[in-house]
Amino acid sequence: MTIAVTGATGQLGRLVLDELLTSQEPDSLVAIVRDAAKARELVARGVQVRVADYSDPAALEAALTGVDRLLLVSGSEVGSRVAQHGNVIDAAKAAGVGFIAYTSVLAADTTELILAPEHKATEELIRASGLDNTILRNGWYTENYAQTVATAKQTGAVVAAAGDGRVASATRADYAAAAAAVLSSAGHEGRTYELSGDYAWDFKELATAITRITGREVVYQPVSAPELVGVLTAAGLDAGTAGFLAALDADTEAGLLATVTGELSRLIGRPTTPLLQALTSAAAS
Repeated sequence: MTIAVTGATGQLGRLVLDELLTSQEPDSLVAIVRDAAKARELVARGVQVRVADYSDPAALEAALTGVDRLLLVSGSEVGSRVAQHGNVIDAAKAAGVGFIAYTSVLAADTTELILAPEHKATEELIRASGLDNTILRNGWYTENYAQTVATAKQTGAVVAAAGDGRVASATRADYAAAAAAVLSSAGHEGRTYELSGDYAWDFKELATAITRITGREVVYQPVSAPELVGVLTAAGLDAGTAGFLAALDADTEAGLLATVTGELSRLIGRPTTPLLQALTSAAAS
């Protein structure tokens, strides 16, 4: 059985391969990357490295030839992902791939989360393809707050427009372990997993965790969305990015990231990584 992972040198893809290498022979694994130079470590570990961009259908089909099971890690180019993911799905079907898993987002078909529409559309493309599939609806990554730790260490405050919203986050390693489990074992076909951390924390708890990590007292400073945009643009972000981040905070305040399902810990056979532990590791890396 040959297993391929797209985005294999990215933050999530490389962790999935790390997990797979604990149970699979290296030469049964295919890392699909855009830049072979970034995959030298994988080559040294015996993993097959194949170069293909999500925007290059011919290269994708060649890279997927001989692959039995595929993990499509969602792309990072917001606004272009549906077309890019469609290229991967079409190439997988043309190459004879038997199974595809996809990293989506929690409740992709019903949530109002700003990031959801492209994931929902990709799920629809996968189901329409006729390929056996599993949808991995990942919740929030705790590592998304690594920069918050760094900023709060300097300012003494976590500034956010999230109100009393909660976040059931888990680490990328937690989600990677789930993906590896699905790719390397049977019985997941046709399943949609709603994956999230075991506990939903609020931003006061985030500030407390950062206080423990940095040794500096850090407080949560809630602001309105327009105020946050002003803070972010004053810090040098462009207006579009600042608005997007403020919208994510609004989604958090609305409870869209707070769902605790227990499915992630059940799938990986252990509790998800607690907030303090995860942030400590992220801050040290």
